[in-house]
Amino acid sequence: MGRYLLRRLLQLVPVFIGTTFLIYWLVWAVPGDPFAGKCGERRCPDQYIAFMTEKYHLDQNVFVQYANYMKNLLQGDFGQTFSQREISDIILTSYPNTLKLAVVALAIEAIIGLGAGVLSGLRRNGFLDNLVLVSTLFLIALPVFVVGFVLQWLLGVQWGIIKPTVSSEMRWSELIVPGFVLGSASVAYIARVARTSIAENRRADYVRTAIAKGLPMRRVVGVHLLRNSLIPVVTLLGTDLGALMGGAIVTEGIFGINGIGRQVFRAIITKESATVVGIVVVLVLVYLVMNLLVDLLYAALDPRIRYE
Repeated sequence: MGRYLLRRLLQLVPVFIGTTFLIYWLVWAVPGDPFAGKCGERRCPDQYIAFMTEKYHLDQNVFVQYANYMKNLLQGDFGQTFSQREISDIILTSYPNTLKLAVVALAIEAIIGLGAGVLSGLRRNGFLDNLVLVSTLFLIALPVFVVGFVLQWLLGVQWGIIKPTVSSEMRWSELIVPGFVLGSASVAYIARVARTSIAENRRADYVRTAIAKGLPMRRVVGVHLLRNSLIPVVTLLGTDLGALMGGAIVTEGIFGINGIGRQVFRAIITKESATVVGIVVVLVLVYLVMNLLVDLLYAALDPRIRYE
C-alpha cells in the first residue's frame, strides 16, 4: 500500500502541472488585452500598465509567467487582484461556504440516491423501481437553475417554509434546499448506478451462497451485496465533490451564497484573471485528492483488490 500511495502521489505531480498550466494559458494568454475595461471606458494610464506588466511578468512568454506563478504558489502566495486584494483572502473567505454547501449536497446524494437505488435494485421491475426510474429521469432532464428557481419560489416565496436566500451565518438547516438543488442531477445518477449495481450483484454466486447458508436477508444485503455494489457509487460520490464545488455558480447565485462559484463568476465578469486561476488551482487540488481517496477506498470495500 505504501509503494502504491507513493506512486500515485508522484503521478499527481505531472497531472497538476499540466492542468494548471493549461488553465493559466487559457486565462492569461488567450483573452487578449488584460487591461481592457480595468479603468472604465478610458484607457488605463501608462504608469499603471507598466507597473502591472512588471508585477505579473506580462511582457514575458507564458512559460516564464507560469514558472513565476508556480514559484509563488509553492510559497503560499496566490497573488493579488488588480485592486490589490489578496487572492488567498478571497479563497479563505468563500471556500468554506462552498465546501459546506458541497458537503450537504454530497450527503443528500448519498442518502437519497443510494437509498433509492438500493430499494429499486432489490425490487426490480416493480412499482418502486418504475417510480425511481421516472423520478430520476425527471431530475436529469431539468436544469439546475430551473430546480433552484422553482423550489425557491414555492418553498420560500409562496409557502414561506424557508428563506428565499441564505443568511450570512450559513446555518446547516438553511443549506438543505440549496444542497438538494446543487446535487439534484447527481442524486439521479447515483440512484441509477446503485440500482444497476445492486441488480447485477444480486445474481452473483456469493449472494446465492449467503442466502443458501440461511443468513438473514438484512445481513445478505447490508454486508455482502451492498458492500460489493458500492464501488461505482463511491467513484461517483468521490469525484462529484470537486464537481459540486466547481459547479456551484448557479446555486450560489440563486440563494445568495458567497462562495467559490460566485467569486469565479464575478472574476470572469471583471476579467480578474489571477482570481480565476487561483480558485481553479484549488479546485484542481480537490479533484486530485478526492480521486486518490476513492482509489484507496476500493481496497476497503472489496477485499479482492490489493495495491502493491
